[in-house]
Amino acid sequence: MAETQREIERKFEFTGDRGKTPADGKRTRKKDDARRQVPDLTGTAGITAVRDRGTAHLDAVYYDTPDRALAADGLTLRRRTGGEDAGWHLKLPVAPGVRDEVRAPLSDTLPADLAALVRSRSRRSRLEPQVRLRSERHTRDLLDADGHLLAQLCTDSVRAERGRAATAWTEVEVELADDGAPALLDAVQERFAAAGLRPSDAPSKLARALDRTGAAPPPARPAPGPADGTAGAHVLAYLREQRDTLVAQDPAVRRDLPDSVHRMRVATRRLRSAFATHRKVLDRTATDPLREELRWLAAELGADRDREVLLERLRTHLAQLPPALRPGPVRDRLRAWNTTRRARTRPRAVAALDDERYLDLLDSLDALLDAPPLRKAAARPAAKRLRKAALRDWDRLADRVATALDLDPGEERDRALHQARKAAKRARYAAEAAAPALGKPARRLAKAAKSVQSLLGEHQDGVVAREALLGLGSQAADAGESAFAWGLLHGREEARSARLEHRLPAVWAKAVSRRSRAAAK
Repeated sequence: MAETQREIERKFEFTGDRGKTPADGKRTRKKDDARRQVPDLTGTAGITAVRDRGTAHLDAVYYDTPDRALAADGLTLRRRTGGEDAGWHLKLPVAPGVRDEVRAPLSDTLPADLAALVRSRSRRSRLEPQVRLRSERHTRDLLDADGHLLAQLCTDSVRAERGRAATAWTEVEVELADDGAPALLDAVQERFAAAGLRPSDAPSKLARALDRTGAAPPPARPAPGPADGTAGAHVLAYLREQRDTLVAQDPAVRRDLPDSVHRMRVATRRLRSAFATHRKVLDRTATDPLREELRWLAAELGADRDREVLLERLRTHLAQLPPALRPGPVRDRLRAWNTTRRARTRPRAVAALDDERYLDLLDSLDALLDAPPLRKAAARPAAKRLRKAALRDWDRLADRVATALDLDPGEERDRALHQARKAAKRARYAAEAAAPALGKPARRLAKAAKSVQSLLGEHQDGVVAREALLGLGSQAADAGESAFAWGLLHGREEARSARLEHRLPAVWAKAVSRRSRAAAK
């Protein structure tokens, strides 16, 4: 079973050690050793002692696709022997200087769970050895006055080999302990600067090895498509951003990280909305099939996300009831209900990411963005085209709100309000996507749509909650428990929905006023 460790570190190199070494990786040792002295850090940022951990010999083989898709996105996958943490290591970028390292026990073949975490990048390509790095690592613990570990200081003498190409270098790495303060790294960097050590240009050993052996991923080429400033260029940039988010969230969803399903589903929704909003820019005969596949993916992911949201709502409202109004084992009942649902929804989300249909979707998105099916409107100035598209989506929202308000309260109105909510979301996404080109008017329009979406979203959550509460009440009654609390919450949800419906005309009128101001700009 893989385990994860958050790495917060900073890498340094000696001044003058940025060029390539000879093909055989050899250096003039006497001169190099004289200047490669790591300064004593005692007295720096609370470091009162340095404990020598000795030297280890590490041997790591890095794996990637033939076109080095992992390296292009800043991921590293290796099999390492030697040292205290031999095994398979996958490093996923979180922020500059911060990575999550997912570890699996040493084995001859790549563990399936690590292979799954890189599937959105590797797709159907084989993961093969790319570079071998052999390091001599000298480790020292940096301790505070109480002997607690603040960080580890490692000096690595590295030799990288890729086929017949080889290179060598020395680097210094400072990694914070689990509860270490990031300010320590700043203090160490200042101390190192005076000793001729500067932050490394390379984000990882692998990146440096690939660069020095002539195998670095090629720099990103200008994306194909219309000229800058056109509607086509703007729409394609937005679509690429959402595609990248979709791909990046894949391993987070598999690891069950907080909010990851929500972020991935939002990316699918934004892609779907953009394809619908910009049918004048991109040929819908190419985008409509993708919209359907994105709808499928969102539905598969959504079941688990919807369960999370509903659980939090019920748990919060249940906690607000006085103990006398929630007789019986209501918390246990809710916990069992959630466990049963999660046993279905969580595997469903992960299974979708392992489905060939999902890989086909990712490949199709890439193919469309590499050779976009542009229409005439793609060559027009972005501002005018995007403004028109955003206002058209707003008009669609207005029609749906009017339809819902004309209906009497009940199931039919609930369904109409749900359709209006989806229209509000699409109008908001269209305005947000247009903001880089339109500025404040688009942001104002997005804010107006969001206010309507928020109210209608709360209303829809109440509709879903009422259905769940009826089920919980029935389960409680069948088990001989009191169903009073569930019925009480159901009644409160009904009252809350009625209040929201009563507020809708005023919220809509305010949104229309904002829309008018935005359209006037």
